[in-house]
Amino acid sequence: MSSPAHRLAVYLDQRRRMGEPGVVPDQFEPGELLASLKSRLAAAPSVPAPRRGGRAHAGGRRGSRTEAAGPASRGPVPPPSRSPSITPDSPPSPDYAALRETALACVRCRLSEGRRHVVFSDGNPAARLMIVGEAPGAREDATGLPFVGQAGKLLDLILASVSLSRRDSVYICNVLKCRPPGNRNPLPDEIEACARLLKGQIELVAPEVLLAVGSFAAQWLTGTTRPLGKLRGKVYSYQGVPLVVTYHPAALLRNPGWNRLCWDDLQLLCRVMDEA
Repeated sequence: MSSPAHRLAVYLDQRRRMGEPGVVPDQFEPGELLASLKSRLAAAPSVPAPRRGGRAHAGGRRGSRTEAAGPASRGPVPPPSRSPSITPDSPPSPDYAALRETALACVRCRLSEGRRHVVFSDGNPAARLMIVGEAPGAREDATGLPFVGQAGKLLDLILASVSLSRRDSVYICNVLKCRPPGNRNPLPDEIEACARLLKGQIELVAPEVLLAVGSFAAQWLTGTTRPLGKLRGKVYSYQGVPLVVTYHPAALLRNPGWNRLCWDDLQLLCRVMDEA
């Protein structure tokens, strides 16, 4: 079976041959990209296999290298207890199911008026890694699932390159659960209206590590208004959970020059997951 790095390189080469915009920088040849990915994967810390059972959460697992996330970080919060028999196919807990039903019926802001679907989550509620994006787009609004367009495909390939998947080891959601009209930026009151849902997801999923993709997710979770380029490259802490930030996959499609920076962020994420 081909390696994740090889599959990623083949996909990127196919996009370039088809004339599709933005993923592979012009200065890269497919063979060079594959060699680069293989060498980086060989040198990168391995990510532990997804744990099918319960996860250990100890307050001492956070290293001193994490940076407090400002107003959003109010100290460690004990995670909810998790049955040791939980698997990706296990039914959600009553609390999680209730939170999802609350989201599906939410009318707390104007976005409820024009949505087709509430986009609550995708992936494994027992995941080690929780990815927080910004807001649903048209494809997500149509399907009710986050990251299902081209950006979602790229995200899946990026995760596969380090042996992660939304099926087993990743839980995915957004700051906003409903699509803003015309894919405009989220407004402050919309973010505030959805905040309790996101906080509930983080508490109930109890991930070992958080990954914020995009400016709005990164700023909300770090409690700052600094631009993403100034935030990335560090490990933060949200409610005692290590937090890494990086570019949104949609931004990588538009700005292929950021691919290497995203790869560096991914390696930082791997190191944090190894330590968790």
